[in-house]
Amino acid sequence: MRLPPIAPADLTPDQKPLYDDMKQGIASSFSAFKTVDADGALIGPWNPWLHEPVIGKAVWALTKAMTAQATLRDEPRQIAILVTGAHFDAAYEIYAHIAVAEQEQMPAKRLSELCANIKPTDLSPEEGVAYDVAFALVNGGVLPEPCYRLALETFGQHGTNELIYLVGLYALVSMTLNGFNVPVPERE
Repeated sequence: MRLPPIAPADLTPDQKPLYDDMKQGIASSFSAFKTVDADGALIGPWNPWLHEPVIGKAVWALTKAMTAQATLRDEPRQIAILVTGAHFDAAYEIYAHIAVAEQEQMPAKRLSELCANIKPTDLSPEEGVAYDVAFALVNGGVLPEPCYRLALETFGQHGTNELIYLVGLYALVSMTLNGFNVPVPERE
């Protein structure tokens, strides 16, 4: 870990409102995994964002918007997030979204394949499209036209936009986690 967690008592006046907003949002949207340490400090990507409150506030606003305005079903969303996290080997992201997927009863074999960068054979058509779009995007270059057209047929324009933005957001989350060597908490 390259940035120490910031205990609530040590927050600066610039950090305190962001901490409060993140803590409230985390409690309502990210409760399947550990996000706070024993001292009340935020862990995961929230800690690095808190260290740079101007940038952190912008990234947190995007995160909240992507959560609050989500129209894609959660299963394809989790597939895209796990494909992205696995591609970048972002340990905390994989930890967190495995917890979410397990809460939603995603089969262990599917989780294992996603984390190993293997396309599971039991995906629904929507999940398969989410996998293909996320896989193509994280591997670089322009999203191939057949993938884009299939996403449009499956999710419509708004859903396709959301899927692309979601992969981009979780690529940013992955870079944050990897750049600052954010550790994974012990599973309980």
